Amino acid sequence: MAVDSTEDDTTSLCAVLHADGSVSLYIDESYAVERGVDPAKLVHVEIPRELYAKGTVQQIREFVATYLETKAQGSA
Repeated sequence: MAVDSTEDDTTSLCAVLHADGSVSLYIDESYAVERGVDPAKLVHVEIPRELYAKGTVQQIREFVATYLETKAQGSA
């Protein structure tokens, strides 16, 4: 089950942005680690509740990819 934020209008997912621009999503950190993901590479992303509830997996991936790319550009 996803971890709810304190505001109850977002849901947190763990994600990894790969060098080719693709995104892997994980429901939580322990699941990602079980799948062999380095916890240092995981980023927690708050997904808007509406998108999480009604969006497609592809829409969520695009949201996360855009978020992670923007974050990477901001820290460069």
